[in-house]
Amino acid sequence: MPKLLMGLISALLASLVALAIPQVLRVLINDTLHAGGATTAVWISAGIVLVLGVAEAGLVALRRFFVINPATTVETRMRVSLYDHLQDLTVSFHDRWGSGQLLSRAMSDLNFLRRWMAFGAIMLVVTSLTVIIGIAVMFAMSWQLALIFLAAAVPIMINAFRFRTRFSKVARLSQDQAGDLATTVEESVHGIRVLKAFGRSREALESFNEQAEELRQTEILKAKHLATFTMVVTLLPELALGAGLVTGVLLVADGSLSIGALVAFFATAAVIATPVEFCGMLLSMALTAKTAVDRHFEVMDSVNTITSPENPGRPRELRGALCFNNATFAFDDVPDKPILKDINLEVRPGETMALVGITGSGKSALLQLVPRLYDVTDGSVTIDGVDLREFDVGELRRVVAVAFEDTTLFSNSVRDNVLLGAPEPSEAALDEALDVAQAHFAYSLPEGVDTLIGEEGLSLSGGQRQRIALARAIAAKPRVLVLDDPLSALDVNTEELVEARLREVLTETTTLIVAHRPSTVALADRVALLEEGRITAVGTHSELLAANPHYRYVIASLETEPRDLDSELSDLDDDAEEAIR
Repeated sequence: MPKLLMGLISALLASLVALAIPQVLRVLINDTLHAGGATTAVWISAGIVLVLGVAEAGLVALRRFFVINPATTVETRMRVSLYDHLQDLTVSFHDRWGSGQLLSRAMSDLNFLRRWMAFGAIMLVVTSLTVIIGIAVMFAMSWQLALIFLAAAVPIMINAFRFRTRFSKVARLSQDQAGDLATTVEESVHGIRVLKAFGRSREALESFNEQAEELRQTEILKAKHLATFTMVVTLLPELALGAGLVTGVLLVADGSLSIGALVAFFATAAVIATPVEFCGMLLSMALTAKTAVDRHFEVMDSVNTITSPENPGRPRELRGALCFNNATFAFDDVPDKPILKDINLEVRPGETMALVGITGSGKSALLQLVPRLYDVTDGSVTIDGVDLREFDVGELRRVVAVAFEDTTLFSNSVRDNVLLGAPEPSEAALDEALDVAQAHFAYSLPEGVDTLIGEEGLSLSGGQRQRIALARAIAAKPRVLVLDDPLSALDVNTEELVEARLREVLTETTTLIVAHRPSTVALADRVALLEEGRITAVGTHSELLAANPHYRYVIASLETEPRDLDSELSDLDDDAEEAIR
């Protein structure tokens, strides 16, 4: 970028100005500071030094001015690009990665990179050039003294190679441990209700303390490596200057070197001593930035396997016929152990199909194939005869809407959460969705539907969160609706009201719903029985109940109706207020 180049030029000019000051001192001492010398020359020299000092300060300020904008721009673009890529990557990728690791890559790692671009990279170039130019000037003044100073560079270079190897490993370990620590913090914050309810806060603190202590020890090890290297690059030049001082006095004594040249030599050495001492910190910054870049591209180089084809297909008429054709699915890390095996199931347009089975039979995995959160390992899933892999991914996820048992809401208003996937967001669509989901409580929140519901909606009860998530799926107006037991946290009365409204609005929507309660099964037109990853029976609830022993066993083992106490207490409060009025 042009501004980064201007920043580099400004920093280099500042160093050259600093190197010019010793030459002014040399001329002053040799030509002016003698018996009968003009005092005006001293004032002129002092004025020149002052001007050079002000110029150096101004150039340093210009460097900061030039580099800050492009460095922060690159950081922001990389951060946005990373976030965009994370949104695009598959669910299986997010299953493998801790959220804290991704967070540390998006925040702290890119902060390291920005600081390196704005300061480290420029100063490393400027420092190198300053040392090279300074040594050349020193050779011009006295090659004997310059050789002494240059001899100190050999052990510094040897130590630099050792430092790079050791520090790189520790820097990577430190950043990985920081990511793990961020994951622990996030998990404990999200699970604070569980930790408090089970009285495990002390144990969580102890575990966190162990992780924090490991990170502290790693940071101490980093500091030791840096301190050792800094000691070497500080001590050796100082020893060289001491030896050079003795040699310089001897050279002045025999007339081989002028006093002004000796003073200028040591003033120049003082100018380049700071960059030499700086190289330890700059090298550590470079290694940390390299590690940050490596960690960044570990994510950016991850390939998204669920993509849109070059020429997407689409049914001529979108009716919502959902069909599984010998569909098999296994996770990437255990490809030889499929969760679903040769699934053959047809859900007719506008039909509501309930999916039942014991825990671990693969119900949730089957649902996640429909919006292509995962792809089938073998076979196919089609909508109106078109393979899901032939759809444009964005269009498919407008056709299919989902509501999961483990509801995920965003730190936004109720309105924004409900209308998240609505094709035409409007007040009417919001009201209808809330009415169908029996989420009328939203209107009585402090700011109505514009109330911010907090991170993941944890300010709401479980039943309230589920109703908001169900309203979000309904507001999307899908042709295919996938519901993973979305009514599990509702009390019986609320569930009956929701089911009644769902029957009205789902008449033209193909619905596949996982049922964990008999009342949810009653909502369906037909029921599919999933057993050990296979569909073993399909029929109406009455037919399967009469003919299939395993179905009777599953129905008998389904959960009893849970009570959403938060919702019931809220209803009692509403009734009390109404009675008072």
